[in-house]
Amino acid sequence: MGGKNRVRKGNTLTVRAAPSNPSRAFVKLGPLTVPAAIGRAGRSAFKREGDGATPIARMALLYGFVRGERVRCLKTPLALRRIAPSMLWCDDPDHASYNRLVRAPFQPSHEDMARADGLYDICLVLDWNITARARHRGSAIFFHLIKPGYQPTAGCVAISLRDMKRLLPYLRKGTKVQVI
Repeated sequence: MGGKNRVRKGNTLTVRAAPSNPSRAFVKLGPLTVPAAIGRAGRSAFKREGDGATPIARMALLYGFVRGERVRCLKTPLALRRIAPSMLWCDDPDHASYNRLVRAPFQPSHEDMARADGLYDICLVLDWNITARARHRGSAIFFHLIKPGYQPTAGCVAISLRDMKRLLPYLRKGTKVQVI
C-alpha cells in the first residue's frame, strides 16, 4: 500500500457498530475495513461483568496469546505468548486475581485460554479494566477470532483469521482500539 492510504504502525484501530445489527461491527485500520462481531448486547458506556456488552472506550493493546500448534508464521511487532493448556483467565470479580491470567488448577470462575473452538488461537489483550482494575467492571475483553457466521461475543471484538493476519503486522503494544 502506498501514498495517502498507507496503513501505519500505531494507528488507531476503530470499531464501529454496524447500523443493522447491534452485535456486528466494522474494524477499520487506515484504509483497511473488515467485518467483526461484538458483544451480544451490543456496546455500552457502562460495562459490567457478564452483561454481554462491548465497552465503548479507547483501549490500548497490551500483548497477545497464540496457539502455536494451530497458527504459525505470524508477522507482528506485538508480543505474543504461546498458550499452554494450564492458562486460564480469572473472571470472578470477587477473587484477588480478577481479570488476570491464572494457572490451572483454579476453582473460581475463569476462561480457558486453550479453547477447543479456536476463538483464542490468536487472542489480543485489550486494556479494559486491567491497568486500573475495579470489581464487576468486566473482564477478559479481548480482540480474538470469530465464531462461524459472525456470532456475537460475550463483550470482545472478533474477526476472521484471514483478517487478523492482515492487521497483525500493523499492531504493536500501545496501539489504540477505539470502540465507538
